[in-house]
Amino acid sequence: MATDGVGTLEQALANGRGLLAHDPRGALEQAHAILTVDGRNYDALRLRAAALRRLGDSDGAERTERHALENFGQSRTLGAAAAALARGDLRAAEHMLRPHLAANPDEPGALIMLAELVNMLGGYAEAEALFRRALAIMPNFAEPRLGIATVLFRQGRPDASVVELQAILAADPGHEGATRQLANTLGHLARYDEALAVYERFLAAAEGSEAARVGYGHMLKTVGRTEEAIAAYRHVLSQRPEHGEVWWSLANLKTVRFDADDIRQMESGLGAPGQSPGDRAQLHFALGKALEDAGDHHAAFDHYASGNALVRAGMPYDAAAFGDDVSRTIAALPAGLFTARGHESEAPIFILGMPRAGSTLIEQILASHSQVEGTAELPYIPEIARELIVEMRQPFPELLAGLPDARLRELGQRYLDRARFHRSSDRPRFIDKMPNNWFDIGLILLALPYARIIDARRHPLDCGFSNFRQYFAQGQAFSYDLADMGNYYRDYVRLMAHIDAILPGRVHRVIHEELLADPEGETRRLLAALDLPFEENCLRFHENSRAVRTASSEQVRRPINRDGAGRWRAYEAWLGPLKDALGPALESYPDAPER
Repeated sequence: MATDGVGTLEQALANGRGLLAHDPRGALEQAHAILTVDGRNYDALRLRAAALRRLGDSDGAERTERHALENFGQSRTLGAAAAALARGDLRAAEHMLRPHLAANPDEPGALIMLAELVNMLGGYAEAEALFRRALAIMPNFAEPRLGIATVLFRQGRPDASVVELQAILAADPGHEGATRQLANTLGHLARYDEALAVYERFLAAAEGSEAARVGYGHMLKTVGRTEEAIAAYRHVLSQRPEHGEVWWSLANLKTVRFDADDIRQMESGLGAPGQSPGDRAQLHFALGKALEDAGDHHAAFDHYASGNALVRAGMPYDAAAFGDDVSRTIAALPAGLFTARGHESEAPIFILGMPRAGSTLIEQILASHSQVEGTAELPYIPEIARELIVEMRQPFPELLAGLPDARLRELGQRYLDRARFHRSSDRPRFIDKMPNNWFDIGLILLALPYARIIDARRHPLDCGFSNFRQYFAQGQAFSYDLADMGNYYRDYVRLMAHIDAILPGRVHRVIHEELLADPEGETRRLLAALDLPFEENCLRFHENSRAVRTASSEQVRRPINRDGAGRWRAYEAWLGPLKDALGPALESYPDAPER
């Protein structure tokens, strides 16, 4: 059969599809003829898979579907949709994929691509259904099951996510993606011993796996096995000395001092061929820390600035638009909105505010109390806010004003159900220390009116510069530019001042410098605000062996110290944009500006 022309090729495909229903073997022969000429032809591979399925060869059909997925770019529709996704145009991709799937309802590539897109948009239930349809067609293919596991976790069903990931590893113990996702999920559930065991089994059989060993190092750090974490990181560097994430992981321990040889290796790594912007940025941040420790503040700031610029280039942030969102939020939260209409639970304690403001220290103090359990930075308040936007198709936070009492109680219960997976004790209170929850404080106050809220506040220059020298694993787009940082801090102070004005005393504020100066007095005031009796263990927080996932993990394993206080002063010459953006928020600290 000649297939030397678009028309001829399309006719051959049409003939094969016409044969499929009544003569699958003829359709298979037609697909084979096309693939003899063009072995990567996506449509012919899909035709071959459909014919094999009709002939009862499900294994052969699945192998062919996998081959088709490897060549989805040959599909006009899927290739165009993938290009739209790559440039961030989710709606354009959706408008291509939905009609394509309506005409081809059993196409795994289209199902998986649309599921991933819907997942990005927060439509978790639909994404799960799409992944499950793809899995039914390709039951031995790990990708849709990985997608199901991701969606289950985002729906607050991590235990179910674990089951799906374990199923992948039962069939393929060497699947690195499932290994890392399972270990991370177990870590989020505070099942750290199991998570470490998952990594250890995998690494015993796959010594050369770089990403898994880095993940293993992160998990060791979380549980306080610092020397073993350092050994895991150094093992990776012995194989790839330009690995930016590992150098930053060592720097982020805050306790590692780099020597001259380390600095030379990092500087050489900056010129490594093919290095990603993320790896290069993390090398800059690690070098900044190394040179700061060596007392070369000018060179350190240059590296911090270079690292921030690299991240900022790939993570756009609109400070003016965010400021407008804060203004809208203030307008949408009048005093009369807040009555005790939500869930009656008194269990949650929210610690919120700016990142790098001392929230981990407050958490560690409280988690040393016999009635309080520390969990993590839980993602569920912003997640529920996003779900409300999808469910109600209304702007947030304006939609909060129209929520009936029953819906508010349901939202409070939704949060508690998801948070429950992070709890491992019967202590009556638990901590959620997601700092960015300040932006969604209206949702907290309405859905969980009896929850306690602690605002962790630190000097704006110390806090701002601490963020500027920190590479975050995800998010915090405001932190990679000094002016953006100042605007973000000012907006945070502005919203919290509004809450203070309409609900005086509702939020307990901890000023970081006052806690460092008078740990016992501030701890007593903190516990009193939470209606908790004073316990001496809270002053010995550094003896608490609980896992800590944040960048301050090693710092809170030592007694209170002032090592980071006033660090900005050595860099004051370069902090003009931060000072200018902060304006009155700097001048009036620790009080909020009058306007």
